[in-house]
Amino acid sequence: MVEEVKKIVLEDLTANPAPLGLLGFGLTTVLLNIHNAGFYPMNSMILAMGVAYGGIAQIMACWMEYKKGNTFGMVAFGSYGLFWWSFVLLLILPKLGLAAAPDPAALASYLFMWGLFTLVMFIGTLKHSRGLQVVFISLAGLFFLLTAAELTGNPTLTLVAGYEGIFTGLSAVYVGLATVINETYKRDVLLV
Repeated sequence: MVEEVKKIVLEDLTANPAPLGLLGFGLTTVLLNIHNAGFYPMNSMILAMGVAYGGIAQIMACWMEYKKGNTFGMVAFGSYGLFWWSFVLLLILPKLGLAAAPDPAALASYLFMWGLFTLVMFIGTLKHSRGLQVVFISLAGLFFLLTAAELTGNPTLTLVAGYEGIFTGLSAVYVGLATVINETYKRDVLLV
């Protein structure tokens, strides 16, 4: 008796969560860094974006990447989504009288660790698109510039970091939107 072996192929019909995560990260990063560049003060618009689009949208993308089996996407979107929540908490907990505000050394440590994490994650992007590499290396640079600004108290470094952060955020927005456009047209319309 000969047994017949059948091969079943399942097609993944779920949406690509990367654009949602990239746009949540990118738009929020741009708005925060317009503040760092000195165009407006820290305000509820930045905090709301940090909780909602920077935080919740990236955490949603994290979960969808998990379901797709993409460890890199899951770790990146989950980590940066929770970064935004922790950043907002750093700002509002002292205002609510629930914790002391971090001193410059503590905030520099926080920013440095995020820079180090991002630099290591950059190594993972070497197996991904050039656009994603730009996002991660510029983000690592942003964290290290902000670390230096906190340690030195130099407002010029914060200003430079602001402009560099605007570039970082816009690069993430570009990669996210280019991915949407390329997938919509089912061909490479924009370079990623």
